[in-house]
Amino acid sequence: MPRAAPRHEGPVDVAIVGAGITGCSAALRLAAAGLRVRVHDQRAVAEGASGRNGGFALRGGASSYDVARETYGREQAHGMWTWTERALDRMEELAGDSLRRPGSFRLAADEEEGEQIRAEYEALREDGIAAEWVDDLPGELAGSFEGGILHPGDGSLQPARFVRRLAALAAEAGAEIREHEHVDDVGGLDAEHVVVATDGYGHGLVPELADAIWPTRGQVIVSEPIDRVLYDRPHYARHGFDYWQQLPDGRVLLGGFRDVSILDELTDVEEMTPVIQASLERFLGELIGETPRISHRWAGIFGLTQDMIPLVGRVPARDGLWVAAGYSGHGNVLGFACGELVANAILGETAPQLELFDPARFA
Repeated sequence: MPRAAPRHEGPVDVAIVGAGITGCSAALRLAAAGLRVRVHDQRAVAEGASGRNGGFALRGGASSYDVARETYGREQAHGMWTWTERALDRMEELAGDSLRRPGSFRLAADEEEGEQIRAEYEALREDGIAAEWVDDLPGELAGSFEGGILHPGDGSLQPARFVRRLAALAAEAGAEIREHEHVDDVGGLDAEHVVVATDGYGHGLVPELADAIWPTRGQVIVSEPIDRVLYDRPHYARHGFDYWQQLPDGRVLLGGFRDVSILDELTDVEEMTPVIQASLERFLGELIGETPRISHRWAGIFGLTQDMIPLVGRVPARDGLWVAAGYSGHGNVLGFACGELVANAILGETAPQLELFDPARFA
């Protein structure tokens, strides 16, 4: 959709660094509430990881539900899952044709992972969260995986299209969006509040949290269109190290294999590497049953945290400085939800997630 181009002269209420899914989500919420908002990005809207990822729109966070429940308690874990479900519903209301919701498959690559996934399934069912266990996997999955969980309601997102739509809605509400404007010092922004929403990019903009968010690279390949439907929803296996889906035009998108050279992937260098690209090609051939013909390749940077929980809220000892980042590879839904969360916090609203995501735990 076309985007309006409002301009604000002089100071604004909120300056946002990052025009990805978090920055645009926050800008929409704040501008709709009547605040003067200015968004800065060193590239253009959705040109970072928000526009170059696997397109998964999943409930929950980076940790499996049973691990989350053990780590930060049943109440917080359940609240986070249902909170992301509501965020996904709101995304659907805004998305137009950029979001489908066929559900997702979490698959076990071996017997050990099968036991772990079964434990997550039991925890989900105990707490009333929709999930289905599947032993008899369909089609190409049969014989290759040890069962899995079908998560109903999860989605497949065209991420760049969705974020550009968010940006257009934010601009329509009055937010100014400045593209190709590099920010290297948040103290120089003329605003009462500043939100750093760069996830794995912009490392060092908030020195106090430089060791809390690790820039991490993800690599993706996409096949040329295939004339048959092999995968009707997003799939992921090996604890999310492998993830793939078949797009509406028949292409198969595959990402992951970061663990092949995991230390090399702890970087903010946005380039592809031969070893991971070769691993992706080999596995894509197995998934489609033929030598793949590749139409697209890319790399993007996401923010990984030590405890796999985002950082959202005030930066300790920095008056007026906020952060919303660190989605550990689950940034499509979490990024949208955390954009709204930090915006609501600026507006004076509280939420249980602000306690869980408090950046002070790393300061």
